[in-house]
Amino acid sequence: MWLRFFTTALFLGCLAWGQARLTLQQLASFIESSIKLKQDDRKVSDYLKKVRLAEHLEERTIEDWQGQGIGPRTVAVLRELAEASKNAPKAAPPPPKPAPVVIPPPSAEEQQKILDEVRQYALSYTKRLPDFICMQVTRRYHDPSGLEFWQTADTITEKLTYFEQKENYQVVTINGRMTEVSHDRLGGASSSGEFGSLLKEIFEPESEAQFHWDRWATLHARRNHVFSYRVAQPKSKWRIDYQRTESVIAGYQGLIYVDADYHSVTRVTLDAIDIPPSFPVQQARTMLDYDFVKIGENEHVLPLRAEVRMRSGKDLRKNVVEFRLYRKFGADATIKFDVPEPLPEEKEQPAAPVKPPSK
Repeated sequence: MWLRFFTTALFLGCLAWGQARLTLQQLASFIESSIKLKQDDRKVSDYLKKVRLAEHLEERTIEDWQGQGIGPRTVAVLRELAEASKNAPKAAPPPPKPAPVVIPPPSAEEQQKILDEVRQYALSYTKRLPDFICMQVTRRYHDPSGLEFWQTADTITEKLTYFEQKENYQVVTINGRMTEVSHDRLGGASSSGEFGSLLKEIFEPESEAQFHWDRWATLHARRNHVFSYRVAQPKSKWRIDYQRTESVIAGYQGLIYVDADYHSVTRVTLDAIDIPPSFPVQQARTMLDYDFVKIGENEHVLPLRAEVRMRSGKDLRKNVVEFRLYRKFGADATIKFDVPEPLPEEKEQPAAPVKPPSK
């Protein structure tokens, strides 16, 4: 399992936020992101000077942000925005949050039984997969400001062949144009491991992963067990490469979502830990969703959507990878490589209590 972070020759313009009209929710997202990423006070205030507000900004909101750590220049610009928006309508109050539903976790014995089944599932996952082909669509985004104002870098379609437990990638189009560029020469940020090595490395005994019950959740309209886990750096195989010149093995931690009925993995997240401070990539994160896909006459749990994020200084990269049009491998298997509309991100929902059977 590995991640690569390459620079590209693609020219990316400045953020086009001149005279942007923002709601308070959008402004709050901007401010909270700048605080989290410790952005320069002067640059944040310069962005805000180009903003107009569609809703009234109150002084108490500015004071809350000031308490969270925004700088004096940003405070001054926000007060100017508050004055300019004093006649704008007030933002609608957020809807009340539903009372949380408390569902007791499985017993310790049941948790261990689930983890044992999932371990066997993960270690034998690739052996159970059929030979297939599919279309892989990768949408790559870039933000040089570090404020999560994403700009589209490119969209890549590839023919992905899975044959005899091996993956093969053939680049078909870049930004809708046919190309003969090989997968290894694409540059930019990329990842691998979606078809089994990611799961295998978490659960194999050598990783000595530590698992703990976290919560119940609903994903893909199904109830899931959610376990947290951690793999220490000395036991990790997760390699992060930077510009083909530097690499590091990072520890990682994350969450494993397990279908409560089938005990198959529906989502896995990985967050890099223990990256050396001197390494150019400071943050790396992957989230991979699985779902049931029909190939031939049978259904299989296969990767559906992955999101990979990396940060090097203020430079942010995000890849959204989708696996579409699965087909049984064969000489007559064909795929039309038109770029489809993006799949919506599947949001986790709270788990509702199981209703007792009616009498």
